[in-house]
Amino acid sequence: MNEQILSNARLVLDDEVITGSLVIRDGLIGDIDTAPSRHPAAIDCANDYLLPGLVELHTDNMEKYFQPRPKVAWPSRQAALAHDAQMAASGITTVFDAVAIGDVDEQSMRHGALDEMCQALSAIVDDGLARVDHRLHLRCEVCHPDTLRRFRELADTPLLGLVSLMDHAPGQRQFASLDAYRVYYQGKYGLDDSALEAFIESQLANSTRYSAEHRRAIAAECSTRGLALASHDDATLAHVAESHEYGTRVAEFPTTREAAEASHRAGMAVMMGAPNVVRGGSHSGNIAAAELVEAGVLDILSSDYYPAALLDAAFKVARMDAGYSLHSSLPQAVAMASRHPAEAVGLADRGRLATGLRADLLRVRMVDEHLHAHPIVQRVWSAGRQVH
Repeated sequence: MNEQILSNARLVLDDEVITGSLVIRDGLIGDIDTAPSRHPAAIDCANDYLLPGLVELHTDNMEKYFQPRPKVAWPSRQAALAHDAQMAASGITTVFDAVAIGDVDEQSMRHGALDEMCQALSAIVDDGLARVDHRLHLRCEVCHPDTLRRFRELADTPLLGLVSLMDHAPGQRQFASLDAYRVYYQGKYGLDDSALEAFIESQLANSTRYSAEHRRAIAAECSTRGLALASHDDATLAHVAESHEYGTRVAEFPTTREAAEASHRAGMAVMMGAPNVVRGGSHSGNIAAAELVEAGVLDILSSDYYPAALLDAAFKVARMDAGYSLHSSLPQAVAMASRHPAEAVGLADRGRLATGLRADLLRVRMVDEHLHAHPIVQRVWSAGRQVH
């Protein structure tokens, strides 16, 4: 029997934080006790927090390792393993790696790297090299002409567990403001005014021609295949109604309070970016995650483009209500980065500290706990195996 005993830890359970001990047995959580262990081989956690491993549904992080600079491709296995190591170091033990089908930039390396990223990810998993549990999240840019065909080519990938439907055409959703769209894309691609206007015209034409058809077809195929579906950047009640009609489980990054509240009422799990929490607002000028926390409609946190933000955001959310202690609010905040995302995609075997579940665990030490508290990852276990 493979057994480890973690003692003298502050265990973050579903509804409370207790000081006690936890046993890892054969990759699962065995016993949980409210007292420190007396076993001589027990690991003293020195009153650090012990959390369930974090569950990440949407991160673009892997792409950065495959293309560390514009037009620079990195060897695929090394890129996948470096990304995997960063996930483990960030306390993320289950990650749905987001790869994009279709791109508004026709010169982007995303087109050529898509298959390579999927294959490299599958290879490190199949070869037993991955530290954490990887799944695939296909981000489908529905306004791109080739998106439906490419989705069908990848729909039977064994690691696939989540599909999101995006439309980054100007004048809607994330870029309802054309001024914000112009600033973002002109800065990103270095376009002059004339080239930018041509770019906007092309994106609008593609959205009008393809978006509705691709959205409807991909949603139908996800339903048939039993794949979890996510919306992306819903802004209006009409967007939310359409997402609900298609059987959407996760409302990714709604851009308005109206859309977030409607999604929550409809039973969709509302997800916001952890960087939005850490930075105190949206970089695109959309709704602040803190406002949705206060409204009681934020269900899931995602690290999005910055993996370490997920843990930081959970502790920051726990401190948002000044009327409560950290320990009374921490279980609900941690659930946004563990139990809730796991439940949203049908993973019932993880995301909580409970006997019989996967021993995906995260030991966290607080630095400057009484000042500007900051959680620091000390140890990470994935299915009982220490990976960081």
